[in-house]
Amino acid sequence: MKTSNTANTGDSSTDSTPHGRTAGAGRLLITVYAVFAISATARAGFQIATAFADAPVAYLLSAFAAVVYIVATVALAKPGAGWAKVASAAICVELVGVLVVGALSVFDPAAFPHATVWSMFGKGYGYIPLLLPIIGLIWLYRHRDEK
Repeated sequence: MKTSNTANTGDSSTDSTPHGRTAGAGRLLITVYAVFAISATARAGFQIATAFADAPVAYLLSAFAAVVYIVATVALAKPGAGWAKVASAAICVELVGVLVVGALSVFDPAAFPHATVWSMFGKGYGYIPLLLPIIGLIWLYRHRDEK
């Protein structure tokens, strides 16, 4: 009987094949988060460098959103229950941010003279910032038992 050198030893640290929440549609979710991380970072960096005095609150919120997207991207891409918890926390912060900033920008537009990623519930980004955390939390919930 011929044995295979690729037998499952139970050690997933040597397995480089994506599985669970980092495979399939999870890769698309991670990619979308990465795009938002890059775009929010670039936007915030440019705004802070060129016109910070015009709308410091909005620009700092853009920078905060960038950090949240970066943390979510990294945590979603890493396997393990610990990273899933970090991703869940980051995505919950994102959802609260979108809802709070979105509501404030609707009811008190003067508070946000310049748009952020989360203003008007992400209207400038096709409402993806509103939908993304909901999709992310559903994805994490569906893959909660996978380590």
